[in-house]
Amino acid sequence: MTSHRFLRVALPGPLRTLFDYLPTVEIATDLTPGIRLKVPFGRGSRCGILWDTPSHSEVASDRLKEIETVIDQEALLRAGDISLLHWSADYYQHPLGDVLFHALPVKLRKCALPTGSGSKGWRQTQAGRAVEPTSLKRAPRQRSLMQALSVTREGLTTSHLVQQCGDCSAVLRTLRQKGWIEPVLLETRTADQLDTVTPTSLTLTETQKTVAGEVVSHFGGFAPFLLEGVTGSGKTEVYLSLIEMALQRGEQALVLVPEIGLTPQLIRRFERRLGGNVSLLHSGLADGERERNWLSVRDGTARVLVGTRSAVFTPMPELGLIIVDEEHDISFKQQEGFRYSARDLAVVRASRAGCPVLLGSATPSLESLRNVALQRYRHIALPERVGGARLPKMDLLDIRNIRLDGGLSPALLKNIGKTLQRGEQAMLFLNRRGFAPVITCHACGWLSDCPRCDARMTLHLNGKLLWCHHCGFQRRQPTQCPECGSPELRPLGQGTERLETSLQQHFPDTPIARIDRDSTRRKGSLEQLLKGIRAGHFPLLIGTQMLAKGHHFPDVTLVGIIDIDQGLFGTDYRASERMAQLLMQVAGRAGRADKPGRVLIQTRHPDHPLLHTLINRGYGAFAQEALAERLLAELPPFSYQVLLRAEATEKTDPNDFLQMAATAGQQIPGADKLSFWGPVPAPMERRAGKVRAHLLIQANDRGNLQQWLRLWIAQLERLPNARKVRWSVDVDPQEMF
Repeated sequence: MTSHRFLRVALPGPLRTLFDYLPTVEIATDLTPGIRLKVPFGRGSRCGILWDTPSHSEVASDRLKEIETVIDQEALLRAGDISLLHWSADYYQHPLGDVLFHALPVKLRKCALPTGSGSKGWRQTQAGRAVEPTSLKRAPRQRSLMQALSVTREGLTTSHLVQQCGDCSAVLRTLRQKGWIEPVLLETRTADQLDTVTPTSLTLTETQKTVAGEVVSHFGGFAPFLLEGVTGSGKTEVYLSLIEMALQRGEQALVLVPEIGLTPQLIRRFERRLGGNVSLLHSGLADGERERNWLSVRDGTARVLVGTRSAVFTPMPELGLIIVDEEHDISFKQQEGFRYSARDLAVVRASRAGCPVLLGSATPSLESLRNVALQRYRHIALPERVGGARLPKMDLLDIRNIRLDGGLSPALLKNIGKTLQRGEQAMLFLNRRGFAPVITCHACGWLSDCPRCDARMTLHLNGKLLWCHHCGFQRRQPTQCPECGSPELRPLGQGTERLETSLQQHFPDTPIARIDRDSTRRKGSLEQLLKGIRAGHFPLLIGTQMLAKGHHFPDVTLVGIIDIDQGLFGTDYRASERMAQLLMQVAGRAGRADKPGRVLIQTRHPDHPLLHTLINRGYGAFAQEALAERLLAELPPFSYQVLLRAEATEKTDPNDFLQMAATAGQQIPGADKLSFWGPVPAPMERRAGKVRAHLLIQANDRGNLQQWLRLWIAQLERLPNARKVRWSVDVDPQEMF
């Protein structure tokens, strides 16, 4: 019989306590923290994670329940993984059970057994190998799939086929019905199999070799680096070179990217270079595939992991290198539930693993630049583009008193025409999807307000919908005014749909690729569009920030930024930093090969000092000015913040709760070293039918703030009106919406 007297279990949910249980008599061996247990909870059962096996409990034994089942034979999370998650829960003040389960793939958060670390795929049957792909001229998608599968008898993963052929689930079913293909479980290639693959490689420039050599010299120990490389300077080649060296040392590598949109092309480059031994983790994967990839990395069979922010928690027993691409991107900060920063946790994880961490960006965050100034990070740079390509020339287009055609000025249209005549590609950036951000009644002035938010509803002409991008509320596009019945409804402003319509009228014979969340909803559609762009099928490109960074389109020589003004006057003190980063990232898509690039920026504020600093002196000059302003204002990164959010149905409840929270907090020892701002209404006070308010706490010392915060959180749960609101704590907030 086991020697355990008590089992302390972490459960998912908002509860900040752990729960004690009794072991069953059938348990014959010691249980290791990190295994999953099925335990009774309330009127049902839940999956929990064993946290500890204490010798005593504060709850009397006769009041404790026995666990129901031991799910795992060995712990899914090892001691090092648990330690990192414990630190994360403590720092971000989030319930431990929720944090532990956040680290698991969706299927393993339930009581299901792991299904294995192989990847689902397809291979040709004997009958399929007898079919000549060229005979399928009338079925081009079937031909494409059969050609892809004909190169190997082992088969290809479903994700690999989607990357090559787009969304092909229906075609796969057809080929299976014909008996030409069959499903197969493909094992992930191990490190010693990499030598059997012929990888592609590029010779690094002298500057790239110097940068890579600096990081390699610190392999085997913790060393944080900030790689500041201009767009097109070959940061990815440096990443690949470092990963190869980590693999040669028998180590694993973790690469974090901010968005799913950056992963397909990155995976292709990694597979070509590293021989296919790359696993992928992001929310766009099916639950089963995500679980298999997670297990393959955890078991050490997969040596390289590319993923979005949650991948930072994936167990990697032989981790030797962490890379964070586009480290400045706000997508690395989780904005709901467990509000962690994957970029910051990557540095913490590297410290605990004793390995280098490389943060890369053309427009580094002010926090990272501040860490360089404090000598916490080593600064390395790629100041020039690869192959002698020059940075694009940037010009402002003053559109005051100019008649715009669908948001396009005559000067921009003229330059687009010249670019297309030269056989080159032009890209237009507008960070607003849909047809128009609002519609109005010309007769009575009615506006398409969202009934649940303090926001307008965007017109999506393709679906004939009014859609709130904040809460998701939708309704059919009206044919007459809901207020006065007038049919005179007019769209105001531009979205990517309207921009596409205008360009089709001016350039009717020119194929256009529009890339936004609406046009890329179907699985594989983004990969197909990007593949067509690189092949030159689309001379005209339109996109939101999905197209703004990380993409290499050598034939794009003109970038037009349609509306930069919305980012010049934000209510958040970080607005200028975000706008500067976005502008420079978008501009970086132009002139990345041997053809010179040009960037045209439409604005009604051509004299704005921020624009002139960026255009004439570059991002580095802007960042130094912004840091000087933050220092004078005592704002991050020269101070540290915690944001307490509250929302409720009743208008006064959030403010009342936050007022009581502020009063309680000011009585805790150390509060005299803090600044309390608020409570105040949120910038969008009403969202999804809830009234929202904020309380911001700021300190000059992170340690003092954390000590105070632990005591404060315990008091918040006991406030009389805490149950009237939904509240959350955001440590190091990045957005104030």
